[in-house]
Amino acid sequence: MLLLCLSVPTTAISDDSLLIAQGQDLYETNCVFCHQADAIGKAGFAPSLTNPEFLSSVSDEFLLGTIRDGRPGTGMPPFAHLGEDGIRAIGVWLRAHSELPDRSTEIDSQPEARGDPRAGKLLFDGICATCHGSYGDGYIAGGTGTAIGKAGFLNMASDGFIRNTIKYGRSNTRMLGFSGPAGLANLTDQEIDDIIVYLRELEKQNH
Repeated sequence: MLLLCLSVPTTAISDDSLLIAQGQDLYETNCVFCHQADAIGKAGFAPSLTNPEFLSSVSDEFLLGTIRDGRPGTGMPPFAHLGEDGIRAIGVWLRAHSELPDRSTEIDSQPEARGDPRAGKLLFDGICATCHGSYGDGYIAGGTGTAIGKAGFLNMASDGFIRNTIKYGRSNTRMLGFSGPAGLANLTDQEIDDIIVYLRELEKQNH
């Protein structure tokens, strides 16, 4: 996978053992307090960064850009002071936890969502707001889910990334899938796109 962020892509995130060790040291100095040991996260406080489905679907641009820029309006500060090499090292260490094939390019190449934000709001209010907050504010709203209505997330996340997460969820977290008979709610593809379109409207309100 090409490294798509920071100032930007020229080298791939590799599995170099020295970089992994450097990344672990930087993680334990800067990140472990919120994201916990081995980046497993803590519900209602910080998400898992080593969740298999997350690492399989997240691009380097999203992952490293979030470390660099943080998430304004949330508890995630920017770590640009670590420099490009330090941020990349953390990314290498996180990638070393991968258990599933990298599908980020395939996921991000999915078409943009088309739908009705009014229908999406009804679905969001009835299904998503319980964990993510009425305005997608996440933890600061007292929910167990992340701030998916904030520009810091939505500017990084492709519609495919959001769609894939809603459909299939993330194992060993409170984010379960919402597609198929085994889902928490068997949402249609159109209903999922309606939610995504509504989230894009929230982005304008919560920038």
